Amino acid sequence: MKRMRKVFAVMLVMALIAAESLAACTIFAVGKNASVDGTTMISHTCDSTTDDLRVWLIPSMPAGTTRDIVLNGRAGADYSQFPEVKNYGPGSLVLGSYTFKEDSNQYLHGMYSFMNDKGLAMGESTCSFDRSSEQGQKLTEVYDRYEGIVDCYMLQDLALETCSTAREAVEFMGSILNQYGWNGTPECINITDGNESWIFEAYGGNIWCAVRVPDDAVFVAANRARINHIDFEDNENYIYAENIVDFALENGLWDGEGEFIPCKIYAPNPERTYSTRREWMAMTLLDPSLNLDPEEKNPDENWPLFVVPQEKVSVDTIHKLSSNYYQGTPYDVTKTVEAGPFGNPLNPRHAERTINCYRCTYIQIACVDASLPEPVRCLAYFGWGAPDSTYLTPIWASQTSLPEQFGIGLREEPYNEDSGWWVTALVQQTATINYQDAINTIHEARDQRMADQYVATNAIQQAAAEMVEAGNTDMAIELLTTYSTAQANTWHDLWKDLADDLISTYMHGNKDMSTPATPDWWNAAVAAGDEAIKNMN
Repeated sequence: MKRMRKVFAVMLVMALIAAESLAACTIFAVGKNASVDGTTMISHTCDSTTDDLRVWLIPSMPAGTTRDIVLNGRAGADYSQFPEVKNYGPGSLVLGSYTFKEDSNQYLHGMYSFMNDKGLAMGESTCSFDRSSEQGQKLTEVYDRYEGIVDCYMLQDLALETCSTAREAVEFMGSILNQYGWNGTPECINITDGNESWIFEAYGGNIWCAVRVPDDAVFVAANRARINHIDFEDNENYIYAENIVDFALENGLWDGEGEFIPCKIYAPNPERTYSTRREWMAMTLLDPSLNLDPEEKNPDENWPLFVVPQEKVSVDTIHKLSSNYYQGTPYDVTKTVEAGPFGNPLNPRHAERTINCYRCTYIQIACVDASLPEPVRCLAYFGWGAPDSTYLTPIWASQTSLPEQFGIGLREEPYNEDSGWWVTALVQQTATINYQDAINTIHEARDQRMADQYVATNAIQQAAAEMVEAGNTDMAIELLTTYSTAQANTWHDLWKDLADDLISTYMHGNKDMSTPATPDWWNAAVAAGDEAIKNMN
């Protein structure tokens, strides 16, 4: 089967190279009273065709260490021996430096770094705005004039290296932008620490703002800035750049009339269903009574920023929301011609942008229990590829090492079965031959094992917490490392076997070498298409 797997992998490489390069992420943030177990959560689906696939552990650096401030220091970079070896990648620029006042934190470094060993976690969603509009043209000119040197990659690295809590991270990130300025398009960053969850939006220049997620609520954003209100009298739940209003007035971005709506002033894109449809779907599933309009033209004014879910939320809930492709709605992408006769939601040609995305590099769901010691609470569930067809494995930012497959694989290199991303990508791509059947096979291999893993992970955390409390922190971290590595390696081997099974089952588009029947609606669509082509000629 290895030869067959490698031949099929060539098809996968070609499909990925042909795809358009985009950065389009969906994120969630969960308050502690909205979860089933009192944890806070954030998630991030890192959706792009160019993002780096690898994940590393960056060790603590001693107080007084000066680290580079790097612009675009990601794709193609190698952080496997950082900070001893500084390989920031071919497109990087070193534009400044930052000196640690205290020992830095160890953290999980991906395309966007996401968790440190204190239990601070974050994700991001890149926020486009309509540059052709009058407001967009003004913003483009203003942001170019006030361009800084810190991008989202660097901001998250610095915050995870330096901070222990979400509130501290918000204040620190704001101070960094005040000092160095923002470089890049606006970003919506979700942050949590087990006690509080926050949303931080960086717009341009030195302008930013942040809002705390209510403890009983959930937040979702899909490539759109969403902070639609600032209570300037509430310093507990709103933190922002001091000049956020004056800057808008001085640069003609706001006329001073009506409510000051940050997202509408600094990153306006409210009518883009590419973003709002995903938010509508997630909020509707969390609370159907909201009765939101999927065609809403003014979501900044008419949609809530936060949703109180009708049922408490778990890691599995967030995973399922991230796996959604509008099932059961008029926008279900499996019910389109682009989906083919077997309901493939991962066709790059789909007109609708779903939460579950074919080009997802990875999904991470951080689940932080503040009642546990710091080395034990810093848990994230991680998986490569489209959420619907991938597994999640538990990793801790306090681990002594990560499994080998986490640091292997690049998109521009040949298929490598030792790479975690390449193996999950192969399973994902093979499933598209007959998705309606293959996804059931994937879920059968995954779901019960995932359910058992959630239970086992909780038990391991409790055992490790007791070790820490007894003064055996090193032993606790070794337990977490051993358990995480075993889970990751078992999933990796299981997925390699699953890829072989799927290739065998669906080779040539057949199922077990028998041609499956195609539905009547598909036959009619093909006939209509053939007739249209005939008439064109």
